[in-house]
Amino acid sequence: MIQITNKADCCGCTACMSICTHRAITMKPDALGFLYPEINTDKCTNCGLCEKVCSFNSNYNKHLDFNKPIAYGARHKNMSEVETSRSGAAFIAISDCILDQGGVVYGVGYEDHFRVVHKRAVNKEQRNEFKGSKYVQSDLGYIFLQVKNDLKDGKVVLFSGTPCQISGLSSYIGKKLAQNLYLVDIVCHGVPSPYIWRDYIAYYEKKYNRKIISVNFRDKKEYGWHDHKETFTFDNGRKITPPYSPFTDLFYKHIILRQSCGKCYFCNTTRPGDITIADFWGWEKNNSKLNADDKGLSLLLINSRKGLTLFQSANNKLYTFHAQIENCLQPNLKYPSVLNSQSQDFEELYKKYGFKYVLKKFTNIGIKNRIRIYIIKIKNRISHCQ
Repeated sequence: MIQITNKADCCGCTACMSICTHRAITMKPDALGFLYPEINTDKCTNCGLCEKVCSFNSNYNKHLDFNKPIAYGARHKNMSEVETSRSGAAFIAISDCILDQGGVVYGVGYEDHFRVVHKRAVNKEQRNEFKGSKYVQSDLGYIFLQVKNDLKDGKVVLFSGTPCQISGLSSYIGKKLAQNLYLVDIVCHGVPSPYIWRDYIAYYEKKYNRKIISVNFRDKKEYGWHDHKETFTFDNGRKITPPYSPFTDLFYKHIILRQSCGKCYFCNTTRPGDITIADFWGWEKNNSKLNADDKGLSLLLINSRKGLTLFQSANNKLYTFHAQIENCLQPNLKYPSVLNSQSQDFEELYKKYGFKYVLKKFTNIGIKNRIRIYIIKIKNRISHCQ
């Protein structure tokens, strides 16, 4: 049976839970809301399937059919799609090809009150919920079982997610059923805590005494593609952009990431998906015109012949250009994010004292941090004048 003795060894992909025919495995949250497998020893028959299916290791299924990925910059020809998507809306063009043939698309949306989950879409209206970044680890639930059932029913399926999720699904489905399965992985910076995100929403609702009805992790329409600005819309119609985002601060400090993100096996150009999608940082080295308006641009890495066929099917909806892979290597295509040395302290203090305590201790909303920043500013001014 699978046993997790070190949290860094589990990415929470649910492949082990999904493959267990005896339902001996359930996914249980830790203090930060990250899910880990828990074994019911009364149901377990020690068949070993859960250990065999685990693909969070260097031996994951690699879809690379070429000596190296074929890289493209891409933007949807429909500007409204670009404006409502995180990057260049390449995913919309690609997933349209699946939906137009009666297929199924899986991606990340919301349930309950902005709980980030994987969902199933059979039309474009449902699929549109997958637009935009969600900087939280998604809850996969039993979605792998749904994917397998769709494939058994003869449906064409596109599944998008983080590379560890893609790798887990690929291992779970196996080669026999994978003919009609298209896998799209994203270049991932690391997945933040679901519970910190939940508490962050509650924090702003209490602060403004209103219910939040819409969130945008990065409001490109208001602030452009490069800026990382959150916006929240409340039930009275008021829309706010926090001048300082504690959640974004904690994210970029790598203090609320899952432990496995620090040893991610997929931070390279040997990807588990047929197609890899990312924001095209460094686009200026490849094409100086297509994103001059700062509306957003997608980076596509075509990793398999199947991925190339799908990309070619979507090509009529995209402006594209070839890119040199050497000019596309953003940090998480080279190495994992380095976890903050205070991550364990953060988790223990959050567990003991709650959200507001860690917010004040580890972000700039706390009075001690504000004083520290003020002193640094004064010292910088003095040294500048000398």
